[in-house]
Amino acid sequence: MTTVIAAIILKEGKVLIAQRAQGQNLAGKWEFPGGKIKAGETPEECLKREIKEELDLDIEVDEFFGENIYSYETGTIRLVAYKAQLIGGQCRLKVHSRVEWVKPHDLAGYDFSPADVPFVEKLGRNCWKWLRK
Repeated sequence: MTTVIAAIILKEGKVLIAQRAQGQNLAGKWEFPGGKIKAGETPEECLKREIKEELDLDIEVDEFFGENIYSYETGTIRLVAYKAQLIGGQCRLKVHSRVEWVKPHDLAGYDFSPADVPFVEKLGRNCWKWLRK
């Protein structure tokens, strides 16, 4: 099983989501950005590295948000999400085709990768908490 760490990046009551580019697995699907954790790396280190590499953004990782195990045809992943705050950088797309800042209650209108769907549902159920941030 592969462990993937995802960032629920919050800014002014909105969440950053990214669309997978053509040529990738699940192309066109939306996801919370992040990536595979490396040996010896903490989840926080992984997220800071992956968000910098993929989007050229700097984040501060906050608390644990949730975990989901999902089996794709290509294998099973353990997706672990953490809340994070944007602290700097100018977004540059390297592995995604688009990014958007979305209010939590609007996330259900996007076609997310199956492993991300439980996080979309959790954010939607608790959107009043996120809008106050």
